[in-house]
Amino acid sequence: MDGILSGKKALVTGASSGIGRSTALALAAAGAQVALVARRAARLDELAAKIKADGGQALARAADVTDEGDATRAVEDAVGHFGGLDILVNAAGMTQVGKVENANLADWRYVFELNFWAGLYTARAAIPALKAGGGDIVNVSSTAGRRPVGATFGPYAASKFALTAFTESLRAEVTLAGIRVCIIEPGATATEIHSHIKDEKVRESTRQHIEKDGAMQPEDVAAAIVFVVGLPRRVNVSQLMIRPSVDARVI
Repeated sequence: MDGILSGKKALVTGASSGIGRSTALALAAAGAQVALVARRAARLDELAAKIKADGGQALARAADVTDEGDATRAVEDAVGHFGGLDILVNAAGMTQVGKVENANLADWRYVFELNFWAGLYTARAAIPALKAGGGDIVNVSSTAGRRPVGATFGPYAASKFALTAFTESLRAEVTLAGIRVCIIEPGATATEIHSHIKDEKVRESTRQHIEKDGAMQPEDVAAAIVFVVGLPRRVNVSQLMIRPSVDARVI
């Protein structure tokens, strides 16, 4: 497909649903060849088939990006398949809730594994290929990476704060090598992320809160990502916060 990203090679984590899926579709519609990475192989195959039916190119690669080796191999497979890599979008993420006093530390660790460590694994593996032609790394954080959303959302907020700090450090490291780095910070977005919450009452109240507040749709965030990576190389959007229009909070 022709478009502003024609000829570009991209990899998107968390591509089986939500922001990751919408971003993969948007990148493909803009002309990019897209490697789809997530754990749910069937969903990736369905998405790859849709992209190809629309005239695009896609590679479905089932992988657990919380595993360093698996994440690294997924990047290497994409580079090998497409002959390079220009865009990395780390969209995989999840949330869990709980107070610090009686914290389930396994839950906290897994939230960090997916929301923070997975992005480090893929970025480290992708840097050599991105250096070759000047590329982009986009990490999907959250407004919760600036201000915690509530007393029990510590795991999510802390992991997103860490991702934001990591992204700033990464930019300082790779900018002179021709790699642009951006942190996208969406507000409430209608995705499956609340489905991971174990507490049924909190899970349902979170879902209702998102719907009541007029959440953005995943394709809104995807459009912002395409905008960022489609800008001329002389421009680097380092941070981009996007929120629902009805969200009048100032942070």
